[in-house]
Amino acid sequence: MSLTTIRSDCLTVTVSSVGAEIQSIQDRQGNEYMWQGDPAYWANRAPILFPVAGGFRDDEYVWQGKTYPMAKHGIVRNVAWEVESAGENRAVFSISRKTEGFPFEYTLRAIFTVTGNQLRVDYAVNNQDQQPFYFSVGAHEAYATPGGIQDYEIVFDEEETLLHSLLEGNLNSHETQVIAERTRTLPLRYDYFAVDALVFRSVKSKGVTLRGVKNGRKLRVDFPEHPILMFWDKPGAAYICIEPWCNGPDFVDAPKEIDQKFGFMRLEPGQTITRSHTITIG
Repeated sequence: MSLTTIRSDCLTVTVSSVGAEIQSIQDRQGNEYMWQGDPAYWANRAPILFPVAGGFRDDEYVWQGKTYPMAKHGIVRNVAWEVESAGENRAVFSISRKTEGFPFEYTLRAIFTVTGNQLRVDYAVNNQDQQPFYFSVGAHEAYATPGGIQDYEIVFDEEETLLHSLLEGNLNSHETQVIAERTRTLPLRYDYFAVDALVFRSVKSKGVTLRGVKNGRKLRVDFPEHPILMFWDKPGAAYICIEPWCNGPDFVDAPKEIDQKFGFMRLEPGQTITRSHTITIG
């Protein structure tokens, strides 16, 4: 594993070659904004989810009549990426990893650019095959919440009725639960995560702010190109994952054909599709 560091006048960001996973985001005072991966709760920090975020029904999908195996969250976590380039404020990581479940010629690039107090993250997928394929992508950054999540709240850009799609294992049931109505603020509670994650498939907001009620810490995530928003925590741990995804978890009775699944993008030979989000500190 190697570490690459980029910086601006406000932030220092470190990314690992394993998974192209963000390890640290610190402000100029040295305050750490990323969860530091305590294995007693969860050892990761910010895995990249490709070519699926979440899980498929029976951990498989069908494309052009053939069934492919695919584990939850895909195939590029916890494996080595190449560092294509690294400068003062920008680093590019790439991977081209064919597997039994994704046997296509492609390159996925994770591009990290820091400007002022903002980190921009781009996921760019290029199809180098002779045939089209489908994919999705999701972010899974875990942000530190010193003191525990009960001292923090999520502030939405727009007034929301927060309708949580209930989970059965990795999959969405067709049942929903209203978490809050006509609000912009969601105080965080550990009991929200007793089963797993909060899954919001219909929020209007394309940006949210994590705000410390007692300590005044602020961190904002903008996700203009991601229709699904999820929050996740291991109860008792001092982090909250803010997860913008392009696809949602499969429903329990979802069709297995990948071209019928919500949020999956068809990528033609030679085509590149990019999805971006930004993390702003303070």
